Amino acid sequence: MDLTERVNAAIDAATDSRIVGCVVLVRRGGRLIFSRAAGFADREQAWPVAENTIFRLASVTKPIVATTALRMIDLGLLSLDDNVASYLPYFTPKAADGSTPDITIRHLLTHTSGITYDNPPLGVALGADPSQPMPLTENLRRLSHATLAFLPGTAWHYGMSIDVLGGVLAAINKSDLEGVIANYVTGPLHMDDTHFLVTDKTRLAHPYGDGTPRPFRMSEPQAIENAPGKVEMFSPRRIFQTDTPQSGGAGMAGTASDLMKLLEALRGGFLKLATRDEAFSNQIGALPRDDAGQKFGFLGAVVEDTAASGWPVAGMLHWGGIWGNNWILDPASATTVVVYTNTMREGCNGPFRDEIRDAVFA
Repeated sequence: MDLTERVNAAIDAATDSRIVGCVVLVRRGGRLIFSRAAGFADREQAWPVAENTIFRLASVTKPIVATTALRMIDLGLLSLDDNVASYLPYFTPKAADGSTPDITIRHLLTHTSGITYDNPPLGVALGADPSQPMPLTENLRRLSHATLAFLPGTAWHYGMSIDVLGGVLAAINKSDLEGVIANYVTGPLHMDDTHFLVTDKTRLAHPYGDGTPRPFRMSEPQAIENAPGKVEMFSPRRIFQTDTPQSGGAGMAGTASDLMKLLEALRGGFLKLATRDEAFSNQIGALPRDDAGQKFGFLGAVVEDTAASGWPVAGMLHWGGIWGNNWILDPASATTVVVYTNTMREGCNGPFRDEIRDAVFA
C-alpha cells in the first residue's frame, strides 16, 4: 500500500469504535500529500466533520504560545534568560526550602520551572477545566502561591509553565493573551480560526471520551480519569465563555489547517535559523523524562533514540492535546502531520496517534 492507502486504512479502522471524528493532514516538502475529514463532529446530530471543523486544542495551544515567545525573542522584546518576575513582579513562588529562586523564560519554555499540574492552589484554573470568572493575572497570582516541585533547571516536569509564559507575553504587549498571539503568530500566518473563544458553534466539534464499545458523549462538566486513580474535571462549554482566564497551556480552539500553517512556517523561515534550530533540538540536556528516548525542545518532544522511544526517526518533534489532537514535524524528510479529533484521549496519545504516524512514516 502507498501512504494514502495506509493512512485511509488507519482512519477507517478507528472511526466509530475509537474515534468519533477527525481531520488528518500530511505535507511533505511543502506539498499537501494527504487530506481527509472523517466521522462526526456531532455523532448524535449526525453532523459530519469537515476540513474546517473547529476542535478544542488543549495542550496544542502550547506550541502556539511558545512560537509567539520565540518570535518576540527574535525581535528583541525579551530573552531566554530574562527573569519572569521582571515582567510579573507578583509571580515569585517559593521552593520547598523556603527560598524564592529565579524562574526564567527558558525554564518556562522547557518545563523545567518547577511549576507542575500537580496539586495547584485552590481556585487555580488549569485551562480545560470549569473555571470561575477572573482575568489571567488573577489566575497567575493564585498559582504563584504554589510551592515549586523542584528548583528551576534541576528537573523536567510538564505543567503550567506556558500559562505563566502567556502572562509574560501579554504584559509585554500590554494586551490580553489573544492580542499578543494575534500580533505575532496567528495574524501573520492567517490562522483565522484559532482563538480562545468560539462563536460559531455550528463548526465546533462536540467532545467525546474513550469508551467501550465506542466513545461516550461528554457532558458539562465531565469527570475523566486522566491517570490511574486521578480524576480530573473538563468543561466543554469553557470555550464559549469570555470571562475565564486565557490559558496559554490549554485554552484555544482551532482548525487542523491552521496548525499546519504554523508547523510549515516553523519548518521554514518564520523564525531566525538559530532560534528554529534551538526550538527543534534537545533543550533539557541530560534531565530525564518519563518518555524513554525522548527529550524536549521549546515546542514539544524531541526524539533522540528510536529504539528506546518507538518513534521512527531521530530528530522528529511531536506533541498532543488531551481533547484528542496530535502533531508531528520531521525536519529530515520535511514532513508535517496534523491529526485533530474530538475524542479524548485516543486522539492525543492513544493507539490512533501511533497508527497514523506509522502509516505516514512506513
